[in-house]
Amino acid sequence: MRKILSVRAWWNTYVRVSLPAVCFVWQIAMIILFGVFIRYDKESDAHWAEYKVKNNLTDKDNDFYFRYPSFQDVHVMIFVGFGFLMTFLKRYSYGGVGFNFLIASFGLQWALLMQGWFHSLDLTTGKISIGIESLINADFCCAGSLIAFGALLGKVSPVQLMVVTLFGVTLFAVEEYIILDLLHCRDAGGSMVIHCFGGYYGLAISWVLYRPNLHQSKRLHGSIYHSDLFAMIGTLFLWMFWPSFNSAITDHGDGQHRAVINTYIALASSVLTAFAISSMSQKRGKVDMVHIQNATLAGAVAMGTAAEFMITPYGSLIVGFCMGIISTFGYLFPFLEKTLKLQDTCGVHNLHAVPGMLGGFIGAIVAATATEEVYSKEGLINTFDKEGKYANRDMGTQGGFQAAGTCVSIAFGLIGGAIVGFILKFPIWGDPADDHCFDDEAYWEVRSSFPPLDGAVSL
Repeated sequence: MRKILSVRAWWNTYVRVSLPAVCFVWQIAMIILFGVFIRYDKESDAHWAEYKVKNNLTDKDNDFYFRYPSFQDVHVMIFVGFGFLMTFLKRYSYGGVGFNFLIASFGLQWALLMQGWFHSLDLTTGKISIGIESLINADFCCAGSLIAFGALLGKVSPVQLMVVTLFGVTLFAVEEYIILDLLHCRDAGGSMVIHCFGGYYGLAISWVLYRPNLHQSKRLHGSIYHSDLFAMIGTLFLWMFWPSFNSAITDHGDGQHRAVINTYIALASSVLTAFAISSMSQKRGKVDMVHIQNATLAGAVAMGTAAEFMITPYGSLIVGFCMGIISTFGYLFPFLEKTLKLQDTCGVHNLHAVPGMLGGFIGAIVAATATEEVYSKEGLINTFDKEGKYANRDMGTQGGFQAAGTCVSIAFGLIGGAIVGFILKFPIWGDPADDHCFDDEAYWEVRSSFPPLDGAVSL
Protein backbone atom coordinates (compact mmCIF):
# COMPACT_ATOMS: atom_id res chain seq x y z
CA MET A 1 0.00 0.00 0.00
CA ARG A 2 2.84 2.38 0.87
CA LYS A 3 4.48 1.66 -2.49
CA ILE A 4 1.24 2.52 -4.31
CA LEU A 5 0.98 5.81 -2.43
CA SER A 6 4.62 6.59 -3.22
CA VAL A 7 4.11 5.93 -6.93
CA ARG A 8 0.95 8.07 -6.97
CA ALA A 9 2.76 10.97 -5.29
CA TRP A 10 5.61 10.65 -7.81
CA TRP A 11 3.23 10.62 -10.77
CA ASN A 12 1.34 13.69 -9.52
CA THR A 13 4.56 15.70 -9.55
CA TYR A 14 5.91 14.40 -12.87
CA VAL A 15 7.07 17.53 -14.74
CA ARG A 16 9.79 16.07 -16.96
CA VAL A 17 7.91 17.14 -20.08
CA SER A 18 5.92 20.19 -18.93
CA LEU A 19 8.66 22.10 -17.08
CA PRO A 20 11.34 21.84 -19.83
CA ALA A 21 8.68 22.64 -22.45
CA VAL A 22 7.54 25.78 -20.63
CA CYS A 23 11.11 26.94 -19.96
CA PHE A 24 12.34 26.35 -23.51
CA VAL A 25 9.26 27.66 -25.35
CA TRP A 26 8.86 30.75 -23.19
CA GLN A 27 12.59 31.57 -23.32
CA ILE A 28 12.59 31.24 -27.11
CA ALA A 29 9.55 33.52 -27.17
CA MET A 30 11.49 36.07 -25.08
CA ILE A 31 14.41 35.94 -27.56
CA ILE A 32 12.06 36.61 -30.48
CA LEU A 33 10.17 39.41 -28.70
CA PHE A 34 13.39 41.05 -27.52
CA GLY A 35 14.72 40.88 -31.06
CA VAL A 36 11.63 42.62 -32.38
CA PHE A 37 11.08 45.25 -29.67
CA ILE A 38 13.97 45.81 -27.24
CA ARG A 39 16.81 48.25 -27.92
CA TYR A 40 19.36 50.11 -25.75
CA ASP A 41 18.35 53.60 -24.67
CA LYS A 42 20.51 56.62 -25.52
CA GLU A 43 22.57 56.32 -22.32
CA SER A 44 23.52 52.67 -22.90
CA ASP A 45 23.88 52.82 -26.69
CA ALA A 46 27.29 53.27 -28.32
CA HIS A 47 26.04 56.59 -29.72
CA TRP A 48 26.28 58.00 -26.16
CA ALA A 49 29.80 59.16 -27.04
CA GLU A 50 28.38 61.47 -29.73
CA TYR A 51 25.30 62.41 -27.69
CA LYS A 52 27.29 63.63 -24.68
CA VAL A 53 29.55 65.79 -26.85
CA LYS A 54 26.58 67.32 -28.67
CA ASN A 55 24.78 68.10 -25.39
CA ASN A 56 27.89 69.13 -23.42
CA LEU A 57 27.60 66.20 -20.99
CA THR A 58 30.10 63.91 -19.31
CA ASP A 59 29.90 60.25 -18.31
CA LYS A 60 28.99 61.39 -14.81
CA ASP A 61 25.69 62.62 -16.26
CA ASN A 62 24.82 59.10 -17.38
CA ASP A 63 21.93 57.78 -15.28
CA PHE A 64 23.83 54.53 -14.76
CA TYR A 65 26.08 56.14 -12.15
CA PHE A 66 23.09 57.43 -10.17
CA ARG A 67 20.91 54.33 -10.35
CA TYR A 68 23.28 51.34 -10.37
CA PRO A 69 23.95 51.26 -6.58
CA SER A 70 20.19 51.15 -5.97
CA PHE A 71 19.78 48.52 -8.69
CA GLN A 72 22.35 46.32 -6.99
CA ASP A 73 20.51 46.55 -3.69
CA VAL A 74 17.10 45.84 -5.24
CA HIS A 75 18.52 42.92 -7.23
CA VAL A 76 19.97 41.38 -4.06
CA MET A 77 16.58 41.77 -2.36
CA ILE A 78 14.78 39.99 -5.19
CA PHE A 79 17.11 37.00 -5.48
CA VAL A 80 18.71 36.67 -2.04
CA GLY A 81 16.28 38.44 0.29
CA PHE A 82 13.02 37.00 -1.00
CA GLY A 83 14.65 33.68 -1.82
CA PHE A 84 16.13 32.98 1.61
CA LEU A 85 13.11 34.37 3.44
CA MET A 86 11.18 31.42 1.98
CA THR A 87 13.58 28.76 3.25
CA PHE A 88 11.93 28.51 6.67
CA LEU A 89 10.09 25.24 5.92
CA LYS A 90 12.01 22.24 7.28
CA ARG A 91 11.96 20.32 3.99
CA TYR A 92 11.31 22.95 1.33
CA SER A 93 14.43 25.13 1.30
CA TYR A 94 15.44 24.10 -2.24
CA GLY A 95 11.97 24.97 -3.46
CA GLY A 96 11.90 28.30 -1.66
CA VAL A 97 15.17 29.71 -2.94
CA GLY A 98 15.32 27.70 -6.21
CA PHE A 99 11.84 28.42 -7.56
CA ASN A 100 12.24 32.05 -6.49
CA PHE A 101 15.34 32.11 -8.74
CA LEU A 102 13.40 30.52 -11.63
CA ILE A 103 10.33 32.74 -11.66
CA ALA A 104 12.28 35.95 -11.00
CA SER A 105 14.57 35.19 -13.95
CA PHE A 106 11.60 34.66 -16.25
CA GLY A 107 9.58 37.49 -14.74
CA LEU A 108 12.18 40.19 -15.24
CA GLN A 109 12.36 39.41 -18.96
CA TRP A 110 8.58 39.51 -19.37
CA ALA A 111 8.46 42.66 -17.23
CA LEU A 112 10.88 44.52 -19.51
CA LEU A 113 8.48 43.85 -22.36
CA MET A 114 5.20 44.51 -20.55
CA GLN A 115 6.37 47.69 -18.87
CA GLY A 116 8.07 48.78 -22.08
CA TRP A 117 4.84 48.43 -24.06
CA PHE A 118 2.99 50.56 -21.51
CA HIS A 119 5.62 53.17 -20.63
CA SER A 120 8.42 53.50 -23.17
CA LEU A 121 7.23 52.21 -26.56
CA ASP A 122 8.24 54.57 -29.35
CA LEU A 123 5.19 54.64 -31.60
CA THR A 124 7.22 55.86 -34.58
CA THR A 125 9.79 53.06 -34.50
CA GLY A 126 7.83 50.43 -32.60
CA LYS A 127 10.81 49.86 -30.31
CA ILE A 128 11.25 49.83 -26.53
CA SER A 129 14.36 51.54 -25.16
CA ILE A 130 15.76 50.08 -21.93
CA GLY A 131 18.35 51.38 -19.48
CA ILE A 132 19.28 50.99 -15.84
CA GLU A 133 15.95 52.35 -14.56
CA SER A 134 14.13 49.79 -16.73
CA LEU A 135 16.02 47.02 -14.93
CA ILE A 136 14.98 48.39 -11.53
CA ASN A 137 11.34 48.60 -12.60
CA ALA A 138 11.50 45.04 -13.97
CA ASP A 139 12.72 43.82 -10.58
CA PHE A 140 9.86 45.71 -8.94
CA CYS A 141 7.44 44.05 -11.32
CA CYS A 142 8.81 40.61 -10.39
CA ALA A 143 8.39 41.37 -6.70
CA GLY A 144 4.60 41.22 -6.99
CA SER A 145 4.75 37.63 -8.26
CA LEU A 146 7.35 36.65 -5.66
CA ILE A 147 5.05 37.93 -2.93
CA ALA A 148 2.24 35.82 -4.40
CA PHE A 149 4.62 32.84 -4.41
CA GLY A 150 4.88 33.21 -0.64
CA ALA A 151 1.18 32.46 -0.20
CA LEU A 152 1.49 29.36 -2.42
CA LEU A 153 4.84 28.08 -1.13
CA GLY A 154 5.06 24.30 -1.07
CA LYS A 155 1.60 23.69 -2.56
CA VAL A 156 2.10 24.25 -6.28
CA SER A 157 4.37 22.97 -9.02
CA PRO A 158 7.11 24.98 -10.76
CA VAL A 159 4.97 24.99 -13.92
CA GLN A 160 2.11 26.57 -11.98
CA LEU A 161 4.53 29.16 -10.61
CA MET A 162 5.58 30.08 -14.12
CA VAL A 163 1.91 30.61 -15.00
CA VAL A 164 1.44 32.69 -11.84
CA THR A 165 4.40 34.84 -12.91
CA LEU A 166 3.23 35.20 -16.52
CA PHE A 167 -0.18 36.53 -15.45
CA GLY A 168 1.20 38.32 -12.39
CA VAL A 169 3.63 40.43 -14.40
CA THR A 170 0.93 41.15 -16.98
CA LEU A 171 -1.60 42.25 -14.36
CA PHE A 172 1.08 44.26 -12.57
CA ALA A 173 1.95 46.20 -15.72
CA VAL A 174 -1.70 47.04 -16.34
CA GLU A 175 -2.51 48.11 -12.76
CA GLU A 176 0.74 50.06 -12.55
CA TYR A 177 -0.18 51.94 -15.73
CA ILE A 178 -3.65 52.73 -14.38
CA ILE A 179 -2.39 53.85 -10.96
CA LEU A 180 0.73 55.77 -11.94
CA ASP A 181 -0.20 57.10 -15.38
CA LEU A 182 -3.99 57.39 -15.58
CA LEU A 183 -4.67 58.26 -11.93
CA HIS A 184 -1.29 60.01 -11.58
CA CYS A 185 -0.57 58.56 -8.13
CA ARG A 186 2.82 58.62 -6.47
CA ASP A 187 4.06 55.26 -5.18
CA ALA A 188 7.87 55.24 -5.18
CA GLY A 189 8.27 52.20 -2.91
CA GLY A 190 5.29 50.29 -4.23
CA SER A 191 3.02 49.94 -1.19
CA MET A 192 0.11 49.91 -3.62
CA VAL A 193 1.37 48.55 -6.92
CA ILE A 194 3.77 45.94 -5.50
CA HIS A 195 2.86 44.83 -1.98
CA CYS A 196 -0.89 45.37 -1.90
CA PHE A 197 -1.37 43.90 -5.37
CA GLY A 198 1.10 41.02 -4.89
CA GLY A 199 -0.32 40.10 -1.50
CA TYR A 200 -3.95 39.97 -2.57
CA TYR A 201 -3.04 38.32 -5.88
CA GLY A 202 -1.37 35.45 -4.03
CA LEU A 203 -4.12 35.21 -1.42
CA ALA A 204 -6.85 35.03 -4.08
CA ILE A 205 -5.02 32.23 -5.89
CA SER A 206 -4.53 30.38 -2.61
CA TRP A 207 -8.23 30.76 -1.78
CA VAL A 208 -9.28 29.21 -5.09
CA LEU A 209 -6.73 26.41 -4.67
CA TYR A 210 -7.86 25.63 -1.11
CA ARG A 211 -6.87 22.12 -0.01
CA PRO A 212 -9.25 20.67 2.61
CA ASN A 213 -6.87 17.77 3.24
CA LEU A 214 -3.67 19.78 3.55
CA HIS A 215 -3.43 18.56 7.15
CA GLN A 216 -2.00 15.36 5.66
CA SER A 217 1.24 17.32 5.13
CA LYS A 218 1.13 18.91 8.58
CA ARG A 219 4.29 17.04 9.62
CA LEU A 220 6.19 19.01 6.94
CA HIS A 221 4.53 22.38 7.47
CA GLY A 222 6.90 23.87 9.98
CA SER A 223 10.45 24.95 10.59
CA ILE A 224 13.48 23.62 12.40
CA TYR A 225 16.43 25.44 13.94
CA HIS A 226 18.63 25.77 10.86
CA SER A 227 15.77 26.49 8.42
CA ASP A 228 14.68 29.44 10.57
CA LEU A 229 18.28 30.63 10.64
CA PHE A 230 18.50 30.56 6.83
CA ALA A 231 15.22 32.47 6.59
CA MET A 232 16.61 35.09 8.97
CA ILE A 233 19.43 35.68 6.47
CA GLY A 234 16.76 36.66 3.94
CA THR A 235 15.14 38.97 6.50
CA LEU A 236 18.41 40.77 7.22
CA PHE A 237 19.19 41.29 3.52
CA LEU A 238 15.72 42.71 2.97
CA TRP A 239 15.92 44.85 6.10
CA MET A 240 19.31 46.34 5.18
CA PHE A 241 18.50 47.11 1.55
CA TRP A 242 14.86 48.22 1.83
CA PRO A 243 15.79 51.94 1.97
CA SER A 244 17.23 51.45 -1.53
CA PHE A 245 14.07 49.65 -2.65
CA ASN A 246 11.82 52.52 -1.60
CA SER A 247 14.11 55.21 -3.04
CA ALA A 248 15.44 53.53 -6.19
CA ILE A 249 13.24 55.28 -8.74
CA THR A 250 12.51 58.54 -6.94
CA ASP A 251 13.78 61.82 -8.38
CA HIS A 252 17.43 62.63 -7.71
CA GLY A 253 18.02 64.92 -4.78
CA ASP A 254 15.79 65.58 -1.80
CA GLY A 255 13.09 63.02 -2.70
CA GLN A 256 15.52 60.12 -2.86
CA HIS A 257 17.31 61.31 0.24
CA ARG A 258 14.04 61.62 2.16
CA ALA A 259 12.82 58.19 1.05
CA VAL A 260 15.95 56.55 2.46
CA ILE A 261 15.62 58.37 5.79
CA ASN A 262 11.91 57.62 6.22
CA THR A 263 12.31 53.93 5.38
CA TYR A 264 15.38 53.54 7.57
CA ILE A 265 13.55 54.98 10.57
CA ALA A 266 10.33 53.02 10.02
CA LEU A 267 12.27 49.75 9.79
CA ALA A 268 14.04 50.37 13.09
CA SER A 269 10.77 51.19 14.83
CA SER A 270 8.98 48.08 13.60
CA VAL A 271 11.75 45.85 14.97
CA LEU A 272 11.18 46.99 18.54
CA THR A 273 7.40 46.61 18.46
CA ALA A 274 7.64 43.21 16.76
CA PHE A 275 9.96 41.97 19.51
CA ALA A 276 7.70 43.50 22.17
CA ILE A 277 4.45 41.93 20.97
CA SER A 278 6.13 38.59 20.27
CA SER A 279 7.49 38.45 23.82
CA MET A 280 4.22 39.63 25.40
CA SER A 281 2.29 36.89 23.61
CA GLN A 282 4.25 34.09 25.31
CA LYS A 283 3.72 33.09 28.94
CA ARG A 284 7.46 33.07 29.63
CA GLY A 285 8.25 36.06 27.41
CA LYS A 286 10.12 34.09 24.75
CA VAL A 287 10.39 35.50 21.23
CA ASP A 288 9.02 33.65 18.17
CA MET A 289 11.41 33.67 15.19
CA VAL A 290 8.46 33.72 12.74
CA HIS A 291 7.46 37.15 14.03
CA ILE A 292 11.01 38.48 13.79
CA GLN A 293 11.52 37.15 10.26
CA ASN A 294 8.47 38.96 8.98
CA ALA A 295 6.91 41.66 11.15
CA THR A 296 10.22 43.53 11.44
CA LEU A 297 9.88 44.37 7.72
CA ALA A 298 6.30 45.64 7.83
CA GLY A 299 7.29 49.24 8.51
CA ALA A 300 9.16 49.46 5.20
CA VAL A 301 6.23 47.95 3.30
CA ALA A 302 3.83 50.53 4.73
CA MET A 303 6.30 53.36 4.11
CA GLY A 304 6.54 52.62 0.37
CA THR A 305 4.01 55.17 -0.88
CA ALA A 306 4.79 57.99 1.57
CA ALA A 307 8.57 57.42 1.59
CA GLU A 308 9.34 60.46 -0.57
CA PHE A 309 6.69 62.66 1.09
CA MET A 310 7.27 65.05 4.00
CA ILE A 311 5.83 62.62 6.52
CA THR A 312 8.48 63.79 9.06
CA PRO A 313 10.91 61.52 10.90
CA TYR A 314 8.61 61.03 13.88
CA GLY A 315 5.78 60.20 11.46
CA SER A 316 7.96 57.44 10.02
CA LEU A 317 8.58 56.14 13.53
CA ILE A 318 4.83 56.03 14.17
CA VAL A 319 4.24 54.09 10.93
CA GLY A 320 6.90 51.54 11.83
CA PHE A 321 5.64 51.33 15.41
CA CYS A 322 2.08 50.55 14.32
CA MET A 323 3.02 48.16 11.51
CA GLY A 324 5.23 46.06 13.77
CA ILE A 325 2.28 45.60 16.11
CA ILE A 326 -0.32 44.94 13.40
CA SER A 327 1.86 42.48 11.51
CA THR A 328 2.82 40.51 14.62
CA PHE A 329 -0.82 40.26 15.70
CA GLY A 330 -1.58 38.90 12.23
CA TYR A 331 0.82 36.01 12.84
CA LEU A 332 -0.47 35.46 16.37
CA PHE A 333 -4.10 35.19 15.23
CA PRO A 334 -4.14 33.52 11.77
CA PHE A 335 -7.89 33.68 11.24
CA LEU A 336 -7.88 33.46 7.44
CA GLU A 337 -7.81 29.67 7.16
CA LYS A 338 -10.55 29.16 9.74
CA THR A 339 -12.91 31.87 8.51
CA LEU A 340 -12.15 32.13 4.77
CA LYS A 341 -10.57 28.73 4.03
CA LEU A 342 -7.43 30.49 2.85
CA GLN A 343 -4.05 28.80 3.32
CA ASP A 344 -1.26 31.38 3.42
CA THR A 345 2.06 29.55 3.81
CA CYS A 346 4.34 32.55 4.42
CA GLY A 347 1.80 34.92 5.93
CA VAL A 348 1.88 37.42 3.06
CA HIS A 349 -1.42 38.79 4.36
CA ASN A 350 0.39 40.08 7.45
CA LEU A 351 3.63 41.26 5.83
CA HIS A 352 2.53 42.54 2.40
CA ALA A 353 -1.22 42.74 1.82
CA VAL A 354 -2.37 44.59 4.93
CA PRO A 355 0.73 46.79 5.42
CA GLY A 356 0.69 47.55 1.67
CA MET A 357 -2.99 48.52 1.79
CA LEU A 358 -2.47 50.65 4.90
CA GLY A 359 0.64 52.17 3.32
CA GLY A 360 -1.44 53.24 0.33
CA PHE A 361 -3.99 54.95 2.56
CA ILE A 362 -1.24 56.53 4.70
CA GLY A 363 0.20 57.97 1.49
CA ALA A 364 -3.26 59.31 0.58
CA ILE A 365 -3.58 61.09 3.93
CA VAL A 366 -0.08 62.58 3.76
CA ALA A 367 -0.67 63.74 0.17
CA ALA A 368 -4.05 65.29 1.00
CA THR A 369 -2.54 67.32 3.85
CA ALA A 370 0.51 68.54 1.90
CA THR A 371 0.90 72.34 1.80
CA GLU A 372 3.23 74.88 0.26
CA GLU A 373 4.34 75.92 3.74
CA VAL A 374 5.75 72.43 4.32
CA TYR A 375 6.98 71.57 0.81
CA SER A 376 7.40 74.99 -0.87
CA LYS A 377 5.78 75.64 -4.25
CA GLU A 378 8.58 74.00 -6.22
CA GLY A 379 8.76 71.16 -3.71
CA LEU A 380 5.08 70.32 -4.26
CA ILE A 381 5.54 70.39 -8.02
CA ASN A 382 8.60 68.17 -7.84
CA THR A 383 7.30 65.67 -5.26
CA PHE A 384 3.85 65.17 -6.78
CA ASP A 385 4.83 65.84 -10.41
CA LYS A 386 2.31 68.69 -10.69
CA GLU A 387 2.98 69.50 -14.33
CA GLY A 388 0.97 69.64 -17.54
CA LYS A 389 -2.68 68.67 -17.07
CA TYR A 390 -2.01 67.89 -13.40
CA ALA A 391 -0.57 71.32 -12.57
CA ASN A 392 -3.84 72.60 -11.09
CA ARG A 393 -4.83 69.43 -9.19
CA ASP A 394 -5.27 70.43 -5.54
CA MET A 395 -3.77 68.25 -2.83
CA GLY A 396 -7.11 67.05 -1.48
CA THR A 397 -7.91 65.68 -4.92
CA GLN A 398 -4.46 64.12 -5.12
CA GLY A 399 -5.12 62.36 -1.84
CA GLY A 400 -8.41 61.04 -3.19
CA PHE A 401 -6.69 59.64 -6.27
CA GLN A 402 -4.04 58.05 -4.06
CA ALA A 403 -6.77 56.25 -2.11
CA ALA A 404 -8.45 55.23 -5.37
CA GLY A 405 -5.13 53.80 -6.56
CA THR A 406 -4.99 51.58 -3.48
CA CYS A 407 -8.47 50.27 -4.26
CA VAL A 408 -7.42 49.55 -7.85
CA SER A 409 -4.46 47.47 -6.64
CA ILE A 410 -6.71 45.46 -4.31
CA ALA A 411 -9.25 44.84 -7.08
CA PHE A 412 -6.59 43.74 -9.58
CA GLY A 413 -5.06 41.45 -7.00
CA LEU A 414 -8.30 39.77 -5.92
CA ILE A 415 -10.02 39.49 -9.30
CA GLY A 416 -6.87 38.65 -11.25
CA GLY A 417 -5.80 36.13 -8.61
CA ALA A 418 -9.18 34.42 -8.63
CA ILE A 419 -9.08 34.03 -12.42
CA VAL A 420 -5.53 32.66 -12.36
CA GLY A 421 -6.49 30.35 -9.51
CA PHE A 422 -9.27 28.79 -11.56
CA ILE A 423 -6.83 28.28 -14.45
CA LEU A 424 -4.45 26.51 -12.08
CA LYS A 425 -7.18 24.18 -10.81
CA PHE A 426 -7.06 22.16 -14.03
CA PRO A 427 -5.30 18.85 -13.24
CA ILE A 428 -2.55 19.28 -15.82
CA TRP A 429 0.14 21.18 -13.95
CA GLY A 430 1.86 18.47 -11.90
CA ASP A 431 1.03 19.93 -8.50
CA PRO A 432 1.73 17.79 -5.41
CA ALA A 433 -0.85 15.62 -3.65
CA ASP A 434 -2.20 16.79 -0.30
CA ASP A 435 0.14 14.44 1.58
CA HIS A 436 3.19 15.46 -0.48
CA CYS A 437 3.23 19.26 -0.06
CA PHE A 438 6.11 21.23 1.49
CA ASP A 439 8.59 18.55 0.43
CA ASP A 440 11.63 19.21 -1.79
CA GLU A 441 11.72 15.58 -2.90
CA ALA A 442 8.63 16.25 -5.02
CA TYR A 443 10.58 18.35 -7.54
CA TRP A 444 14.26 18.28 -6.54
CA GLU A 445 17.01 15.70 -6.60
CA VAL A 446 17.91 15.63 -2.93
CA ARG A 447 21.36 14.12 -2.59
CA SER A 448 21.60 14.03 1.18
CA SER A 449 18.93 12.46 3.34
CA PHE A 450 16.75 14.67 5.52
CA PRO A 451 16.80 14.20 9.27
CA PRO A 452 13.88 11.98 10.33
CA LEU A 453 10.67 13.75 11.22
CA ASP A 454 9.08 13.27 14.61
CA GLY A 455 6.69 10.37 14.35
CA ALA A 456 7.58 9.68 10.72
CA VAL A 457 7.56 6.11 9.46
CA SER A 458 10.45 5.04 7.24
CA LEU A 459 9.20 3.61 3.93
